[in-house]
Amino acid sequence: MQWEIVIGLETHAQLSTLSKIFSGAAIAYGAAPNTQACAVDIALPGVLPVFNRAAAEKAVKFGLAIGAKINRKSIFARKNYFYPDLPKGYQISQYELPIVAEGSLTIQVGEHEKTVRITRAHLEEDAGKSLHEDFHGMTGIDLNRAGTPLLEIVTEPDLRSSAEAVAYAKTLHSLVRWIGICDGNMQEGSFRCDANVSVRPMGTEKLGTRCEIKNLNSFKFMEKAIEYEVRRQIEILEDGGRIVQETRLYDPDRDETRSMRSKEEANDYRYFPDPDLLPLVVDEAFLEQARATLSELPQAMRERFMHDHGLPAYDAGTLTTSRELAAYFETAVNALGGTLTPSPLPQALKDSDPLRAMKPARAESYAVEGDEGAPRLREMAKLCANWIMGDLSAQLNKDGLEIAVSPISAAQLAGLLKRIQDGTISGKIAKEVFAAMWAGEGDADAIIEAKGLKQVSDSGAIEKIVDDIIASNPAQVAEYRSGKEKVFGFFVGQAMKASKGKANPAQLNEILKKKLG
Repeated sequence: MQWEIVIGLETHAQLSTLSKIFSGAAIAYGAAPNTQACAVDIALPGVLPVFNRAAAEKAVKFGLAIGAKINRKSIFARKNYFYPDLPKGYQISQYELPIVAEGSLTIQVGEHEKTVRITRAHLEEDAGKSLHEDFHGMTGIDLNRAGTPLLEIVTEPDLRSSAEAVAYAKTLHSLVRWIGICDGNMQEGSFRCDANVSVRPMGTEKLGTRCEIKNLNSFKFMEKAIEYEVRRQIEILEDGGRIVQETRLYDPDRDETRSMRSKEEANDYRYFPDPDLLPLVVDEAFLEQARATLSELPQAMRERFMHDHGLPAYDAGTLTTSRELAAYFETAVNALGGTLTPSPLPQALKDSDPLRAMKPARAESYAVEGDEGAPRLREMAKLCANWIMGDLSAQLNKDGLEIAVSPISAAQLAGLLKRIQDGTISGKIAKEVFAAMWAGEGDADAIIEAKGLKQVSDSGAIEKIVDDIIASNPAQVAEYRSGKEKVFGFFVGQAMKASKGKANPAQLNEILKKKLG
């Protein structure tokens, strides 16, 4: 039987506020256990919650970024369950009326785009943390996280593979960091996902019984956990068994999911409105204030890179995975080519970002049609994209650095690319210059001058090198002229060796072809 995979994700994004959602306690990561839990967080008798306005601001920014409905009135509810790290015996969350509803996020899966519906995003407080190690048969409780503000983002069951789930999670992770509502640090628990996974016979509409895999805090583990769970469910069904709805945990050491507890339904939590908290009301002024703080969104910037710079979808998508990377690219491209008169954006591009109409036109937008310089600028933009996604990213990864602290600035990279573009150095020599720049030996021009790396473009000098090689290798000349065209590479290699890699490749190829006949 052919099976269809159905996945929905619930993501907890820790909001980057300075204090907790219902108290003034700090939320800094790494503090000693129970040093950041005040009377409200540990639920001492008589304490009352006070809502943190900054949490609402960040939730509304997210809603605007995904084109969602912002509920002007939302309600806090008590979600009742009993666990040692939940001091009150309930969690303050939102249930029937969340602050954000009915949005969507477009993801790129290989060469294809897909829109994932987001059902809701609601505010809630985090629980504490149970510590099972180093207590010799006992469990320690750290309440530092209790009351930390979370935005729980819930999708419809629109995802059909582990690859789609990972693409969605990465896109969402990039977005919450882009708009500044979450630092996205998965190792610290700031961004963690639960995956609801089920399978059903291909072509059927009815959803299968789902299992929820909790607390996936890496994209790699998410992919592996979903793939294992899919295999497990299919094997059970094909053996005539049935899936039990439950919550499971992923064990990366064994690469398997394990049963944790039976899956709770909403009525198990006995939700009811929290009597200590008034409804949260978002007025027009609050909405406009949040809207004004949003910069150009990743999807809009991705489409603009394709429109203005002629980049392929893959390049544009890669360069907009973070604001810092996108800013580096734009700075480098502007340093390479200057600016041209902006060309009008297509209506579809304007419609893709509902906030675009409220932003001033970008003065550095390149013309695409009707300007003689546009093709050259596109060529330089592509060269810039290739170097950023290739050599620069590889070196950053090797050294464990972020783009924001790159030893080679965007302007310095542009200086190197200019020397490739004007023929001063070849692409091969540029890699040598790049390595020297990374080591702090100076800008491209200084390194090229100091090391004598200028490309030989004097046709007379190249002709002499070619003549000497042809004279010294009559056997290879005869082979080439007899039809063995692969021998041409031999002559190129010999010429580059003789010129110490400095011969202009285009000129060299042209002269070789002419001389060899």
